[in-house]
Amino acid sequence: MGKFIINGGKTLSGKITVDGAKNSALKLMAASILTGAVTRISNVPIIEDVLTMVEMLRMLGVKVKADRKEKVLQIDPSKINSPEAPYELVRKMRASILVAGPLLARFGQVKVAIPGGCNIGSRQIDLHLKGFESMGASYSVEHGYINCHISGSKGGSRLKGTVINLDFPSRGATENIMMAAVLADGRTVINNAALEPEIDDLAKFLNSMGADISGLGTASLTIEGVNSLSGTDYSVMPDSIEAGTYITAAGICGKDVIIENARQKNLEIFFLKLKEIGVIIDILDENTVGVSAPEERCRAANVSTLPYPGFPTDLQPIITVLLSMASGVSIVTENVFENRFMYIDELNRMGTNIRIDGHHAVINGVEKLSGAPVRAFDLRAGAAVVMAGLAAEGSTEVSDIFHIQRGYSDLTGKLKGLGADIRQVD
Repeated sequence: MGKFIINGGKTLSGKITVDGAKNSALKLMAASILTGAVTRISNVPIIEDVLTMVEMLRMLGVKVKADRKEKVLQIDPSKINSPEAPYELVRKMRASILVAGPLLARFGQVKVAIPGGCNIGSRQIDLHLKGFESMGASYSVEHGYINCHISGSKGGSRLKGTVINLDFPSRGATENIMMAAVLADGRTVINNAALEPEIDDLAKFLNSMGADISGLGTASLTIEGVNSLSGTDYSVMPDSIEAGTYITAAGICGKDVIIENARQKNLEIFFLKLKEIGVIIDILDENTVGVSAPEERCRAANVSTLPYPGFPTDLQPIITVLLSMASGVSIVTENVFENRFMYIDELNRMGTNIRIDGHHAVINGVEKLSGAPVRAFDLRAGAAVVMAGLAAEGSTEVSDIFHIQRGYSDLTGKLKGLGADIRQVD
């Protein structure tokens, strides 16, 4: 399974470059099957989730060439021969559900296993299915699979444009409905749409293929259906969560760390919170930031997660590590996923003083952490215990690192480049 061994207490310095966004690349890959033409996607992080999606596309009959060195995918869906996304792949990664919209739009039907992924709480797909239903599709759930088809059709008919009012600004539902709507008959309006930058990236990708989507950056997206889409050549946006992870590492134990491809406009509330805590941040340009840890202990602060543009839930475990060593009492409130505090026991094994009260974490800051054997319970929790290991005295052993490798490309190599003492062992 592999482990990370971290000898903490090293000062980080140097330069690091953030990869393309996992949460965007996966959606662009899914969207590529809306056309029969070849699509080229660059700046793709070659991580486990991306490789799982590659395998998914290949099982559908899509030809995928992956250039690991150049971080480029060439996707040819012209020979796609199946509208079914199998359980053995969907269970590994929740984003697999996002092939449902494209398959339904292109073939009039889809069969997809109920998705898995990180165990961080309920992430129901009801909003996806209600959106499809509003556009004229019918669905049933049986034997662990969702069967969806355009009503009165065995394939070939088109979805119908309509107005869809989401009960919650779900990123996944917004993306899936938007992809389904680009080939629908007529206009679709998605109200209360998610605002995450990845939504814009997907819309820009689809527009580059010939889609007609307007309202980017707002909570109301308008999609004028088109008859067909073409291929395209597109570069994935930088990964804000990866950027936030390394920025936090520098805020814990860094000095003059330069982080490239850290897009400021996508991290505004995160930067504001770090400055409130006391981390030294120097905005060098719109995509580059310099970060150093404060000379004294960080200050306590309160953090509440919310959908974008609120504080991102994916950075909640990361900033909790920083607050665990701050002076005073901090409260972190998780408003998105109910099980996102599962990692707290692991941090407490390393000497933090954190108590869970419902969807709040009450953090009494400590002066130092101690290395210990810990587990990565999920992707971002895994990154959090690695961050703690960088700051801790002694050696930290992180197991179940496959979770971390789902979302971070060459984590050990990048941290070593900054001076961290971290290695992977089998």
